[in-house]
Amino acid sequence: MKYRILRGAAALIAAAFLAPAASADLPLGAKAPAFVTQGAQGGKAFAFNLRAALRKGPVVLYFYPKSFTQGCTLEAHAFADAMDDFRAAGATVIGLSADDLATQKKFSTEHCRDKFPVGIATPAIATAYDVTLKGAGAPAGMTARTSYVIGRDGRIKLAYTNMDFRDHVRMTLAAVRSLSGNR
Repeated sequence: MKYRILRGAAALIAAAFLAPAASADLPLGAKAPAFVTQGAQGGKAFAFNLRAALRKGPVVLYFYPKSFTQGCTLEAHAFADAMDDFRAAGATVIGLSADDLATQKKFSTEHCRDKFPVGIATPAIATAYDVTLKGAGAPAGMTARTSYVIGRDGRIKLAYTNMDFRDHVRMTLAAVRSLSGNR
């Protein structure tokens, strides 16, 4: 099921649980838009380049609405807990939200537990990946909770949009393992 995720005021969150989303992801097999953005891991800033990351193996690119909100924090914990499995499958994981670099530095340490980076989803990146929240009352700049698995060939292997964070790690890990033959 695909849903819109809205964060902020309680009324917006409640509305998100009721509003189904239009497709908010790129089609399987599509070429993933290349990008470079600022990110942080372990509280330290760095530049993330998708093309460079793909040279090392598949990339799990997950968009989340806002750092330090309940669902996004729980999702970050789940990805942090699974990082050994992602690394064993040869994958790089990065989370993206519209939060600024100072926020991402803090979030990368406190909730990503220094295990994987988070970066800035600029408006251009959010638009390219079709994850910008749309509709009346959608907070400006926020992204839908959407996870992509991008193969070394730069093509979308999995696109999963769901307001509930709980299946994102399971779905992306299964997709990464299927690429490498690891089950």
